[in-house]
Amino acid sequence: MARPIVAIIGRPNVGKSTLVNRLCLSKDAIVYDQPGVTRDRSYQDGFWGDREFKLVDTGGLVFDDESEFLPEIREQVNLALSEAAIALVIVDGQQGITASDQAIAEWLRNYKCSILLAVNKCESPELGLAMAAEFWRLGLGEPYPVSAIHGAGTGDLLDRLISLLPPKDIHENEDEPIQLAIIGRPNVGKSSLLNAICGENRAIVSSIRGTTRDTIDTSLRREDKAWKLVDTAGIRRRKSVDYGPEFFGINRSFKAIQRSDVCVLVIDALDGVTEQDQRLAGRIEQEGRACLVVVNKWDAVEKDTYTMPMMEKELRSKLYFLNWAEMLFVSALMRQRIHPIFRVASLAVEQHRRRVPTSVVNEVITEALSWRSPPTSRGGRQGRLYYATQVASSPPSFTLFVNDPKLFGDSYRRYLERQLRDGLGFKGTPIKLFWRGKQQREVERDLRRQQINSSTF
Repeated sequence: MARPIVAIIGRPNVGKSTLVNRLCLSKDAIVYDQPGVTRDRSYQDGFWGDREFKLVDTGGLVFDDESEFLPEIREQVNLALSEAAIALVIVDGQQGITASDQAIAEWLRNYKCSILLAVNKCESPELGLAMAAEFWRLGLGEPYPVSAIHGAGTGDLLDRLISLLPPKDIHENEDEPIQLAIIGRPNVGKSSLLNAICGENRAIVSSIRGTTRDTIDTSLRREDKAWKLVDTAGIRRRKSVDYGPEFFGINRSFKAIQRSDVCVLVIDALDGVTEQDQRLAGRIEQEGRACLVVVNKWDAVEKDTYTMPMMEKELRSKLYFLNWAEMLFVSALMRQRIHPIFRVASLAVEQHRRRVPTSVVNEVITEALSWRSPPTSRGGRQGRLYYATQVASSPPSFTLFVNDPKLFGDSYRRYLERQLRDGLGFKGTPIKLFWRGKQQREVERDLRRQQINSSTF
């Protein structure tokens, strides 16, 4: 990764996620007064002075407990440290040095990255230095008193942090990565798919629902492009979710859909399309995101030559509003059929961002009108479509100028959308049609103006 990585390390409930949000000027990391809320590695972009870096929020380190998730959290912390330039260790100044802090300090001696020590919860500047002085005994260098809640001392901490960063990478200002969000219900295999794509245990995988809580960002290069993959929390129906970490995780999943370039909707091959899958598909279409449907756990399905086409037909009948999305059948567990994902997603993003000249759009519209004329109302008025033009991309959006939008029913509107797709492509992305009523004389005046402008150039 181009930007240097700073791993946030510490025992549970010392304020790691709060400090990450403070240093990155965000609210992306889930903060809740309960141990074990953060489990996976969660990346955020940070900057200070003229330097940019990535902060990695990690779960609370516990060495003397092997209960659920704690060994996996240690593995995630270990992976974060293996790629980090700096380990930023967070301790609780109000509690003082604990046996867990000493165990972490001893454990960090096995790593070659630079170490920076922040003493959190030093809300009073006058008492902060006295509270921090005790932590010299950890042998991790100078302790910096900070308050993650109020921001006190974070400037001095960041000054020291950027002084420890490696020399600036000439590739640090690379092209903006494509945002790919992995979306789905709990336990459909989203985290397993992320791990299979990355070739490492990037996220904790468990049969327990709600294992993933934060949105987990991963940067990599595929198809000669920079990608940012976002593994999201499994999205259940809102009435089934209590206020707390899962509630916050689901809200972040919805935000991940909004900020993504393309969504990978993961479906469980054994369960088929559920009502919640349909809601998620509708949310993706409503937000205007490019999409790829991945049917996971294909290895667990008994199949013959006709199983895949029959299942695809059945799944598409329930996901009819995503009929424009490609569908892949994969096994994340066995890492089978996952390689085409980036190629298909890349093509979907290209189509999502594509613009088509007005002349080409109207050639398709003219041919569509020749095959099927606009409907006529009971009063004898027939719809007239004068011309169409693309007015936006991401998603591709078209305005169709007609004599009266009310004369064009849903059936004919769907027909024109199909014709635009057949004639122009746009595989993998929704398209939006806006119908605008206009008098014929206004249309003729607009067309003359366009002809004059084109002849001028």
